[in-house]
Amino acid sequence: MKAKEHGKKAIRIVNNTVNFLVLIFIVLAVAFAGYALWDSKQISRAADKSNYEIYKPTAEDGRKSFEELQAINPEVMAWLTIYGTNIDYPVTQGDNNMKYVNTNAEGAYSISGSIFLDCDNSNDFSDFNSILYGHHMEKEKMFGQIGDFSDKAVFDAHKYGNLYYGRKDHGVEFFAFIHTDAYDNLVFTPNVKGADRQVYLDYMLEKALYKRDIGITAEDRIVLLSTCSSSSTNGRDILAGRITDTVYEDSWTGAGSGNGEYWAMTGQGSGITKTIKTLTLLLILILAALIVLIVRKIRQKQKYNESKNEGKNDV
Repeated sequence: MKAKEHGKKAIRIVNNTVNFLVLIFIVLAVAFAGYALWDSKQISRAADKSNYEIYKPTAEDGRKSFEELQAINPEVMAWLTIYGTNIDYPVTQGDNNMKYVNTNAEGAYSISGSIFLDCDNSNDFSDFNSILYGHHMEKEKMFGQIGDFSDKAVFDAHKYGNLYYGRKDHGVEFFAFIHTDAYDNLVFTPNVKGADRQVYLDYMLEKALYKRDIGITAEDRIVLLSTCSSSSTNGRDILAGRITDTVYEDSWTGAGSGNGEYWAMTGQGSGITKTIKTLTLLLILILAALIVLIVRKIRQKQKYNESKNEGKNDV
């Protein structure tokens, strides 16, 4: 009898320990899910274009607000807008290509970083090819929508943008969407010179997933908007455009299917974000842990009742 009682006691201790560990797991999972959601919102909020709207250069404000941003951070040197998207941000340039990976346009630390020009490019966009980098972020922030141009309907619908620099607006006419590797040294060589320009241009057009004939030549100035791709490891999505002195009209302004509404209509945009996937997985794990805990409690109660009945029978 003593051995039997000791065995039951040991089983109870093990069961209680397991239940305690399961409970701790659930508490930690809930806490982590809450933190992940909060952290994601903070990062997304920091990357929102609305943070910079007061600085955007417009004809109405006499460019004063943009100059105020430059006074805060002299390394702000341009403003990029892609019509019909949420890409509407100031452009920075550091003395290396790491600074603005985690520094915002006001010069403060930020995981979302900034849109920035390659450090080897001229800041007046006089080079044959200038390269702009930005994070591929959720909820259509920073360069999060560049990858959506892999859909032909999106590429065909969005032809123009604007690049403000040197106290003047310039048009951007997009002519190609390219998917390549981060280690493609030919693509990621800024300020190509001489005869290499035609080689570069031919290579870009050959690699293009989509392209439109706008009569692009090696005498033009082009700008590449580069971001990470979610479709492949070390992949990069690039939207290429020609810089022009012609300023194009923003036909999306005030349109019923502009910006986020267009992406919703076409099924593009961030879709199910990584954060939502992570939280969904956590909730599934929490639910599974709760089910395990409930099942264990039911089994413990059954064993207790069976043990109690056995005790009565022994008497």
